[in-house]
Amino acid sequence: MADRLDSNFEKAVDLLYNLKGRAIISGIGKSGQIARKIAATLSSTGTPAFFIHPTEGIHGDIGMVLSGDVAIVISKSGDTEEVIKLLPIFKRLEVPIIAITGDTNSPLAEESDVVLDASVDCEACPLDLIPTSSTTAALVMGDALAVVLLEMRGFTTDDFSFIHPGGALGRKLVKVGELMHTGAELPIVRHDAAFRDMVLEMTSKRFGLTFVVDDKGKMIGIFTDGDLRRTVESHVNPMNLTAGQIATPNPKRISAHELAATAVAIMEDYKITSLVITDDENRPAGLIHLHDLLRAKVV
Repeated sequence: MADRLDSNFEKAVDLLYNLKGRAIISGIGKSGQIARKIAATLSSTGTPAFFIHPTEGIHGDIGMVLSGDVAIVISKSGDTEEVIKLLPIFKRLEVPIIAITGDTNSPLAEESDVVLDASVDCEACPLDLIPTSSTTAALVMGDALAVVLLEMRGFTTDDFSFIHPGGALGRKLVKVGELMHTGAELPIVRHDAAFRDMVLEMTSKRFGLTFVVDDKGKMIGIFTDGDLRRTVESHVNPMNLTAGQIATPNPKRISAHELAATAVAIMEDYKITSLVITDDENRPAGLIHLHDLLRAKVV
């Protein structure tokens, strides 16, 4: 199908990129199922689109179509009666027609403004009857349109997340800032805090670590459960130590604007369970723990 992305494909992209209304996708039977999927993909990637059933269309649903829309009509034969009956109505409304068809010499092709060739040598089924290869070809052409339009519109993960808030896709696009702990939840001690006070802060906040800050509240480092064990093993009297003396500098960090999935990857790479989030002045702004990611089903 890559070889079919010619000047006709470019014309189709131009029509859809510059449309003032919506993309109207239509087809019947298996082509109708493909049309529904293409409409859904376009809608979820920045090009407003909806499916219209040809039979319902010629019995009133065509009223949803307005001047300024663009129609994409899918038919393997290009000669399906219900589909052909839609074409004069599209033309009367001055709606450009993009055909995705297996016959570039069909009535559909002749009446369309742009024709995308989705022909196949044969179907995958041994009878060469069941729409298999042909529906796949039409689907691929529709997906190609959606992806090119997505890139041209500068569609971002933020845009995608906004219209995909639920399900597995939504969870993959959750930002660190939506899950992180902030404010009074954060375990924080000053650099001159006593060892005992530091351990109490770690215990009370239940994250297995504490931030250590200077007199201006800026991050010096962190002190973790692992650091606690190592300190007890290596110092005869750790109670004489202060937080600043034993804090681990330059902890692994992440921006609140990063994807939560990125936080998971960092934790896996460094075999850690928490990440620090700081503001522009290097003050503690948040903390995200592996348990937060598990609860949000990001992991």
